[in-house]
Amino acid sequence: MADRRSLGLWIRTVASLAMLGILLPRVPFGSVVPEWDRATGLWLFGALLATAAGIFASALRWQAVLAGLGLPTRARTLLHHYLAGLFVGNFLPSTIGGDVLRVRRLALENGEGADTFASVVLERLSGMLVLPVITLTALVLNPGLRKLDTASVVAVIMSVSALALLVVILWMVSHPSIGGRLTGSSRWQEFAGAVHLGAARFRRHPRAVMGVVTAAFAFQLLLVLAAFFAARALDIDEVGITAVLAFLPAVAMAQTVPISLGGLGVREGALVLFLHPLGVPTGRAVALGLLVYALNLTVSLLGAPSFALGGRRSRRALA
Repeated sequence: MADRRSLGLWIRTVASLAMLGILLPRVPFGSVVPEWDRATGLWLFGALLATAAGIFASALRWQAVLAGLGLPTRARTLLHHYLAGLFVGNFLPSTIGGDVLRVRRLALENGEGADTFASVVLERLSGMLVLPVITLTALVLNPGLRKLDTASVVAVIMSVSALALLVVILWMVSHPSIGGRLTGSSRWQEFAGAVHLGAARFRRHPRAVMGVVTAAFAFQLLLVLAAFFAARALDIDEVGITAVLAFLPAVAMAQTVPISLGGLGVREGALVLFLHPLGVPTGRAVALGLLVYALNLTVSLLGAPSFALGGRRSRRALA
């Protein structure tokens, strides 16, 4: 199993390098670096703040899921684990992802491994709802975006497909004859059963669902705002807020396909596809993707102390 995970990591790394190798030679770096002035600094600072606020919103989303599962947890604790997982995912590319790390650490504290695993799965599924909804809503609000041929069609297809897949997944894990059969005494059956029971519990408590969805929308909208600020810092004036709302969630959906390392290459290629019809040159679209990634890396550095200190806390909990 470990060898298979290591192979997958190497494949994603090579794929990212290959995609960047195709895109970067087309980027005239001298033309994409904006003239530094006070406005540029303010836009970058705003993008950094919005990215950091989005991370806090993601911790609140996880908290809402845990509360719905009957596992109330302090937001400060969850932010601590979330930052540690973010740091691992971005700076320590290994076979153990950030989600696995935060599941392990929180499970050591609350003693509920299966339900904690279910909380992360359900939290991730909330993104499959809000991302396509944001994209489709923006396309409705701005009719001009629906006339961009390939970009519009791809965004709609991705959004509808994500919503359809979400419906199928929720139906399967909630259905007694399908999801119920996953329950059992083995470790993985226990985890799958927890997801099944958790989905059923949320179906009976719509207020808990609203809390999760609200936090999920806040998280994604803050990341969209960060990308809009980043575009302004790069003097990409062709892209308005509705265009960012329409296409950045679609880019995020593309990044969920596990074919790259940290979305490198996929994110930049998707931005070229979606923004080029708006008049954004390839170089600036790629630069925007790299800047968004750099913002995420910068905020991820806040997770270094959480990663280092969290291991000690987990050992004490285990003891």
